[in-house]
Amino acid sequence: MSEKNRDGKRTARERLAVEREKQKAADKRRRALIVGASVVCVLGLAAVIGVVAANAGKDEGTKAGPAVAPSGAQGKDSLAIPVGKDGAKSTLTVWEDFRCPACQAFEAAYRPTLHELADAGKLRVEYHLVRLIDGNLGGTGSLRAANAAACAQDAGKFRDYHDVLFANQPKETDDAFADNDKLVELAGKVKGLDTQAFRTCVRNGTHDSWVEKAHQAFKSGGFGGTPTVLLDGKNIYEDRTMTPAKLKQMVEAADRG
Repeated sequence: MSEKNRDGKRTARERLAVEREKQKAADKRRRALIVGASVVCVLGLAAVIGVVAANAGKDEGTKAGPAVAPSGAQGKDSLAIPVGKDGAKSTLTVWEDFRCPACQAFEAAYRPTLHELADAGKLRVEYHLVRLIDGNLGGTGSLRAANAAACAQDAGKFRDYHDVLFANQPKETDDAFADNDKLVELAGKVKGLDTQAFRTCVRNGTHDSWVEKAHQAFKSGGFGGTPTVLLDGKNIYEDRTMTPAKLKQMVEAADRG
């Protein structure tokens, strides 16, 4: 065999050896990627389970015990906080969550009209406080704010404090209302509300079970979300033509009989 042929075969063997080493390295990388991906999937699933567990835990914010309704609460199971005169010919039922952006938008648009009609004795508003966002995003801000609003009702300051909470609503994903100190601080914006009785009511969660009972009634009612707004039993929030002016016309027409 010539020296040239021997060199050619040697070169071929060397190339084959190099290719085999490359293949082994590729197989090793592929196995590492598969193992790594499996670990990532497991960790991802664990993270999801952890988030669900954390949210489930956070949603269990109510204290055991009987539901203590705030002073003056009315309706079935005393779940409604009334604003306005008993003799008003129209009743607006509002289901709200203090963490709900859509509720804040509704309040911003309709608040002046609701105040005007209620103060004139033409409309009675019944507020039902729920904790929908707590369940959806985790946390206890909806519950804590609703309890604080019920404490404000005990002090005869519900409407003003209700408006302050919506005016100072944090971002939906920010559970700032879970901090009782924040809720007490906001009470300072309502004259005469920041008292020891109010602070104790807020920090003790006096109306937590009542809020939970209202939330269960909301779920049992089959409502699609918050806010749910009913005028004499008819859902007007689903009416895309509804405006504060139209609502005012309807209420005033009913008041005239």
